[in-house]
Amino acid sequence: MTCWLDEKLLGFDLETTGVDPFSDVPVSFALVRFRDRAPVETIASLVDPGQPISPDAVAVHGITEECARAEGTPLPHAVETICDALIDASQRSVPVVGMNVSFDLTMIDATARRSSGRGLIERGFAAPVVDVLVLDRHFNKYRKGKRRLSDLCEHYGVTQENAHDAVGDVVTCLRVLLAMGVTYPEIGTTHPEILHRRQIGWHADWACGYSVWRAEQGQALLPLSAHYWPLHPVLAQGRSDVA
Repeated sequence: MTCWLDEKLLGFDLETTGVDPFSDVPVSFALVRFRDRAPVETIASLVDPGQPISPDAVAVHGITEECARAEGTPLPHAVETICDALIDASQRSVPVVGMNVSFDLTMIDATARRSSGRGLIERGFAAPVVDVLVLDRHFNKYRKGKRRLSDLCEHYGVTQENAHDAVGDVVTCLRVLLAMGVTYPEIGTTHPEILHRRQIGWHADWACGYSVWRAEQGQALLPLSAHYWPLHPVLAQGRSDVA
């Protein structure tokens, strides 16, 4: 097949009120459509979260509650905009690309489910998803050190654009993916649907290994839901569906 990296892609990223994908919500979002390895359309906005933003989150992205409430799109409208774009991409088999994107997708799924009773799967979201973090952990599994977006930029020789700004992070993530495609040609020559299925297994293998390491260090195991990708199911509530 031709390299799918040259085709249509949808980059997706959130900045959020905190780090719990089941209870925190977006304070900004970016959806960037790419074609021929370049951005062609951007939908982005601040979001009024309707709940406090943790001080740690503000320290990362710089979005205060005052700013989000004064300038942000109401949360329900923002979530519907994001869901519509994700479902449209899924129905057209356009890969959704992100960095640790299971966090962002899970947050949108959980927020949509609370507001309407319908998560992403019920709305028709399936695949494919491409996560540069999952790919890096698989193809470069023995590299030591952290794997933040900035670390991936340094490793793959990518200039980071506007760190912790949703649009900047999406553009940077796509640049990282393209650089990874040069280093590991298998990424671009594997059909996105097949790559999606492989990432499910790669992530599960990583999560099992990481849980074993945490146990050896006397730390708590990863939550069972974190072993799933690209959506973390709310297993405590009896839900076990994943895309």
